[in-house]
Amino acid sequence: MIKQEDVYKIGRLGKPHGVRGELSFMFSDDVFDRVDADYLIVETEGILVPFFIEEYRFRSGETALLKLEGISTVERARELTNSDVFFPRRLAQNDDEEMTWAQIVGFRLVDEQLGKVVGSISSVDDSTENVLFDVATPDGKNLLIPAAEDWISDVDTEKREIRMRLPEGLLDL
Repeated sequence: MIKQEDVYKIGRLGKPHGVRGELSFMFSDDVFDRVDADYLIVETEGILVPFFIEEYRFRSGETALLKLEGISTVERARELTNSDVFFPRRLAQNDDEEMTWAQIVGFRLVDEQLGKVVGSISSVDDSTENVLFDVATPDGKNLLIPAAEDWISDVDTEKREIRMRLPEGLLDL
């Protein structure tokens, strides 16, 4: 069984395209093209299911047409519409490029100065020049923490942890 902590979200399946079972695929990370991967993981009915990739072709920098093995009709493709798509973390670690924002979702954020876990990164907002970590705290709150490179002291992919030197008082805002 595939565990949620072993994968990270890279996109979402859209509507079927054509009659052969192709799906539009909106992706936030093109790791599936950079890393030699034979499969993607699709969340269907709450279960993470691997699907082998027959072929894909890019339509833009954020969308592709994707043909998955075993999906050969419009009806079957329609069943996967709006499903989240994930990529195995262990395969992504073989990527020679820098780590992407999508890969760190789920990492613990540790305040190095206080020596405590601030929370878990639930998403990364990179829609503006100032990238923000959306951090879910243990007490159920959400904090927006700037992902300033100067503040990041260590990224440990094995522990799934980011250590930051946060300015005094930032967590009190």
